[in-house]
Amino acid sequence: MIVAPDTSPRGCNIEGEDDSYDFGSGAGFYLDASEEKWKTNYRMHSYITKELQQLVNASFPVSGKQSVFGHSMGGHGALICALKNPGMFSSVSAFSPICNPCECAWGQKAFTGYLGSDKEAWKAHDASCLVKSYSGPPLGDILIDQGKDDNFLGQGQLLPDNFVAACAEAKVPVVLRMQEV
Repeated sequence: MIVAPDTSPRGCNIEGEDDSYDFGSGAGFYLDASEEKWKTNYRMHSYITKELQQLVNASFPVSGKQSVFGHSMGGHGALICALKNPGMFSSVSAFSPICNPCECAWGQKAFTGYLGSDKEAWKAHDASCLVKSYSGPPLGDILIDQGKDDNFLGQGQLLPDNFVAACAEAKVPVVLRMQEV
């Protein structure tokens, strides 16, 4: 079974939520916001790892074995959901994910807005930081598929090499496949 939820709150009427593509509606970064303005509705990590899990388990005959995958910001979400919840997922795949948001402008903007200015706290929501201390059951090979011509890759927003280096340091298996198109 494939479950593909829309994880971005819509119509919350929060000032500024629809002002840009990289923050607010459509750009929740799969975290539970701690900043007052956002923390009630922007709880995507809990939605994926708790609420959605309960809904799927109550509504469908599932085996309990599951994987997580996503694209771009959803790839970031897949990585952090697997790394922050050891044993919940047996594998993780990400397509053109944001791998190190603490180190890119896109992530810094979102983390400041949702989590505040404490950069140390951001690390709990950054796959390249999380993997360094991962001690859960094996995830198999983490798979990252990345297009070489992706504009966000060229702009330094995705940083898959940082994640691969962090995985090597932590001895966590990862496969980075760079695609021509």
